[in-house]
Amino acid sequence: MVACADQSLQAMDASYRVLFVEDDPQIGELVTEQLRELDHAVHWAQDGAEGFHTYRDEAFDLVILDLRLPSLHGLDICRRIRADDPFIPIVMLTAKAEKRDVVRGLELGADDYITKPFSASELIARIRALFRRIAADRTQNRSPGTTDDALQFDGLTIYPERHKVTCDGEPVHLTAKEFDLLLLFARHPGRAFSRTELLTEVWGTQFDGYDHTVNTHINRLRGKIEPDPSAPTYIRTVWGVGYRFAEPDELST
Repeated sequence: MVACADQSLQAMDASYRVLFVEDDPQIGELVTEQLRELDHAVHWAQDGAEGFHTYRDEAFDLVILDLRLPSLHGLDICRRIRADDPFIPIVMLTAKAEKRDVVRGLELGADDYITKPFSASELIARIRALFRRIAADRTQNRSPGTTDDALQFDGLTIYPERHKVTCDGEPVHLTAKEFDLLLLFARHPGRAFSRTELLTEVWGTQFDGYDHTVNTHINRLRGKIEPDPSAPTYIRTVWGVGYRFAEPDELST
């Protein structure tokens, strides 16, 4: 069982609407109870088709998605949700043996995953990290005096406060983790990051992910911002190390 959150942490969490799609009654009841104790509104669906139809009918701030579901696989739901909304955070639940599904889910746009068996406290910690980002985004978006010093790199412009990116003036729709990766790189041009460092900086020190996670997100990010993803301009591969963002003198003016 998970200890009740203290009042200071509860106060930090605003009230959010969560869609939880999980067919295991024990997991479903425990996680739903924990989220409701933190004053979040939770719709728990035990069937894949039901979960997706609920997503289409109602507004949610976060989706927690099991992969092995009756009637509609979690990967299909993830793909459909991400096609509809590039920003809503998606957390996948998966068995340890489903490594291929994890990689595929990340390719489809999931923001995070946690493997079964897991403690409810671990899942809640991951969820709260996503909620803090949502709260920060909302605060920035409704603050009329907020300044947003853009980072400009040739045709690529990054607005940190608004979580906005444009290429040659056209908006680029990035998921939360894609944006976090890009911003980390852009704030440290020329610095080479190992995959382990990127996992720590972007996913957190407790993230037990694979190197595939980084590779998948980098490839997807390149596909959205690079003029030619096969010959990247911005995010360069450092062989034997990881990745780095191009220095200003490497970019055309």
